Amino acid sequence: MNDAAANPMCGIEAIVVGASAGGVEALLSIFGDLPQAFGLPIIAVLHLPDERRSQLAEVFARRLQIPVREGQDKEVIQPGTLYFASPGYHLSVEHDRSLSLSQEDRVHHSRPAIDYLFASAGDVYGKRLLAILLTGANQDGAQGLAHVKQSGGITVVQDPDEARIAVMPRAALALHTPDHILTLSRIASLLASLESSPC
Repeated sequence: MNDAAANPMCGIEAIVVGASAGGVEALLSIFGDLPQAFGLPIIAVLHLPDERRSQLAEVFARRLQIPVREGQDKEVIQPGTLYFASPGYHLSVEHDRSLSLSQEDRVHHSRPAIDYLFASAGDVYGKRLLAILLTGANQDGAQGLAHVKQSGGITVVQDPDEARIAVMPRAALALHTPDHILTLSRIASLLASLESSPC
């Protein structure tokens, strides 16, 4: 059965993830079991105070089997790698599938902003993008997720009943109906199934 319509996860080329308060634990939960051979790039925005240098990449690199790095300006996106936005910079995806850092105005008081990443990735990857919005305490990510949906991508929102802080998932659900509303363990299973799903 090679009908892509039967399996909407067929053909996914990149994953974007956004989280705020409670996000470190949520991200470790969904990425913890990814195999070393996982082949898709993952680009993540996690709201952090700008003042300090982020330890995110180091923390996650110790816990995950896939390579983890802080995204650099003009860096070409590599498969099977988790990229984090740097504190104080918006992270976006360019049409040549490289990363771009900017210090444009904050969105929802945040820089990096989830909306910024999601909207740019939606424009580049279209229906080949999977966007996931997790726990958080503001509205960031809701518009970006709706943009991914309009661009044909697949959208996932963490079940607000499970989220440590449900403001962000609820803001997304108020704006559009995602393809999936899932617990963290179901999101982890979805990611694990991406590579093994027959296309």
